[in-house]
This record gives sequence, structure tokens and C-alpha cells, in this order.
Amino acid sequence: MSNSLEAGTRILSATGESFTVSESLAAEFEPGDRLVANAQAGLLRIPAHEQRVAAHSVANCAAAFEAMDSVTDEQIVDFFQRFARALSDDSIWSQIQAINDTDVQDAKARGRSTTRLVVSDKMRQNMIEGLLGWCATPSRRDNVLETVEHDGFRIELVGAALGIVAFVFEGRPNVLADACGVLRGGNTAIFRIGRDALATARAIMELAVRPALVDAGLPEHALVLVDSPSHAAGWSLFLDQRLSLAVARGSGAAVDLLGSLAQSAGTPVSLHGTGGAWVVASTSATGDDFSRAVQASLDRKVCNTLNTCCIPRAAADRLVPVLLETLQSAAYARGQSFKLHVAEQSTDAVPAELFEREVSIVRADGPCTERQAEPIAESALGEEWEWEDSPEITLTIVDSVDDAVDLFNTYSPRLVASLISRDEDEQKRFWDRVRAPFVGDAHTRWVDGQYALAKPELGLSNWANGRLFGRGAILTGDSVYTVRTRYVST
Repeated sequence: MSNSLEAGTRILSATGESFTVSESLAAEFEPGDRLVANAQAGLLRIPAHEQRVAAHSVANCAAAFEAMDSVTDEQIVDFFQRFARALSDDSIWSQIQAINDTDVQDAKARGRSTTRLVVSDKMRQNMIEGLLGWCATPSRRDNVLETVEHDGFRIELVGAALGIVAFVFEGRPNVLADACGVLRGGNTAIFRIGRDALATARAIMELAVRPALVDAGLPEHALVLVDSPSHAAGWSLFLDQRLSLAVARGSGAAVDLLGSLAQSAGTPVSLHGTGGAWVVASTSATGDDFSRAVQASLDRKVCNTLNTCCIPRAAADRLVPVLLETLQSAAYARGQSFKLHVAEQSTDAVPAELFEREVSIVRADGPCTERQAEPIAESALGEEWEWEDSPEITLTIVDSVDDAVDLFNTYSPRLVASLISRDEDEQKRFWDRVRAPFVGDAHTRWVDGQYALAKPELGLSNWANGRLFGRGAILTGDSVYTVRTRYVST
């Protein structure tokens, strides 16, 4: 570890890329800082203080994992019940809500999105239901998963805790409760949450999580919050080789960077990055089926919200008006206008006045006056629209369902694809050809661990960087485990 840097020095990454130390980086670098050469982000400086914060948090979490061997399943269930009761307590929740109000106002002042930051009553109820759900979920820890009988002996495959699971989240307070699910299998967890929600996360930890851990007899540091708003703390956390799994949720570029750092340390990753669902209409799609799918996929902006819509040219005269009407309905329900991006080669399918009309569109930093429809390059079809209250999608006109699949496989983040068609052969071909972990025949919002699997979700993974080894793309608390093999004489 160097104590200083000289501007102009060439640094090689582990994969062979060369980067030059800038004047500003050399000036900022202090003794004890760590320099990481990353193929994606270039040279990253991790201040010594952030390294200490992350390392101390991991050390506490590692010690807690060793102590989990003596913790019973009944104690773990007791923790979830106590945590849920704390969130149900109005006196505790009002304190969390007051701190969250300050987080929200601070985020708005910085022009940040707050749609997922606000701790609403619905979020509170979902957190409580998720925690109670873990009470009823069987643990794989010490359970015999499979037995192979032999002459004179048998082999048992036995579930076991995996270890320390690290999470880096965007500013969403509810994911902290979701991530506690890894505790059900005897794991421990460490969280780093975005600056926007850090104070809210502190409040949840201090008022609900830590008291529940202590009162249930679990190690106090079985769940740890990295108390730093710095991205560098997250980088240092994901570079720690004591982790058994690294989970990142947030924007595409940030998640990709975190994933590459963890992988460089040899840690398996689950990455919840760029989202945006695609809906493809067939020529056989009815207007009602299509409208219902679009309407149900636009209730709010999350990763599985409709982002890109493909309509066959042969059905454009029939289905484009349905799309526009449904978009208008979704916007009207929120008291807003919609925003439409249209592929350059498809602008003739949309009324010309939409490209001239100016409307108010709500952005993270407030309302803006924009053209309601704008052309977009084909290469940008997969861009995810992080809208606030104004529904926003991309439309492209295609020659066929196969054409739409080719566009999806080329430009999308490869997350969710839905085909609106009642033709079974067409659905089968779509399933065979589309490169997505989540494929449906109606709305796209079903892609959620709680909704689809009745389990709190820790993250979704797309196939942008390839398929996942040995698991589905929904990560849940009970899917975080390892397997031990035992020989038993008979």
C-alpha cells in the first residue's frame, strides 16, 4: 500500500487496462488510502477511514457468524417476531417516520428521486408481513436435503449456513428488513445503504433490529449497518474476502462496478442492476388483453415496470391507439401526463401532434416542460426510464414477434419479457428464443419475490452479463445456504 501517488504514473488493472494517475487524484491521496484499478471505473481511491469502517463492520459480523452455531431456530424465529412487533408499535414507527421525513426532504433538496424512499403505511405493512413470513419458513440449516443409500452406509446432503452476506442498497429503507431474511438459515448480514436513506436505516437498526437481536439471544452483530454515506465504504466492503456472498441493488453502472469489485476478490455476487420490462404484442393480441397488460404494468416505477413496448406493424393501426389511451389512463390516475419515446423508424405510427405538444413531466428535481413524444435511436431501446409520477415508456414498431425478440436480445437488460398472444405455438417460440430469466403472457409486475414466490425478495438478477449458475433470478433469504456431505454407517 503506497503512502503517496505521483501524477502521470501508469497503473495496470488486473485485466490489463492501463490508467494514468491524475493531478487531482495524486493531490487527494493520503497515507493509508487504497488505490484500486478497475477495468470499468478506472482508478478508485478508498480513503483509509472508509476501509476501517468497512473492515470493522465485517469483523463484527464474522464473529457473530461463528456464534450463530449455538443459536437455535426458535431464537431466530423469536427475532423475526420481535422485529415485526417493533415495526407494529406506533411509538417506534412514528420515530422512524419522523427521521424518514427529514431524509426525504434532504433528498429532494439535492434533486434526488424519493419515490422509493418514503416509508409509507403500505411499506410498513409489507415489511411486517415479510418478517412474519420468515417465521413460518422452514430453515435448511441442519436439515437433510437428500439421502443416498449404499450397502453398509448412507450419504446425507445436509443444509448449512453460508456465512456473511453483504448488501449494498440504493435509498430504499424496506430492503433492510427484506435482507434480514438471510438470518433464517443461520447466516449473518452486513448492509451499506445509500446516503438518501442512511438516517432512516440507522433508526430502524437502533429502534427495532438491535433490540430484537439482543432480546432473542442472538449475537448483537448478526446484522450490521455500515454507517457511512460514502460509496468508497461499499467498494471496500465488497473487496473484503471474508464475504460469502455480495448482493448489490441500484443503478446499472454502480451495480456493475460493485459486482466487478466483489468478483475480483473471489466472492460470488447477485446483482440487481438495470431493469425495465418489455411487452411484445402479437398480431393476434386483442385490444383488451393488450390494454390490461399495459395498465397493470404501469402502476408505479420499479424494475419490473413496463419500459419498452413492441407492436407489430400489421397491428399498429389497431394497437397504437390502445397503447396511447392506456398510457393516458395510467397518467390520469396519477394526475399527470405521460412521456413517450418512439424509435426513429416508428414515428409514423404515432400522431404527429404528440411530437409537438408540450406537457409537464415530473422529474426528480421537479416538474419540467417537455415534448410529450420524442424520437429515440434503436440503440437506446433498452434505456430504463426512472420516472417519478409521469409514466414513461419507449415504443417501437416491429415486423414480427421474432423481430421484437431480436431487439430484446440485442438492446434490453434481459430481465422481463412478456408476449401478449393467445397462440400457444407463438408463446412456445417466444419462450424458446427470448433471452430473459422472467417470461410471461400478461403484465410484467409479477416479477417480485413476495408476489410470485410468497417470499421476501433480496434482489432480482438480469441476464445482461450471462445466465446464472444453478439458481433462479429471484434471490430470497432461504436460497442463501451451502450443502455439507455426511457419511453415516448403517
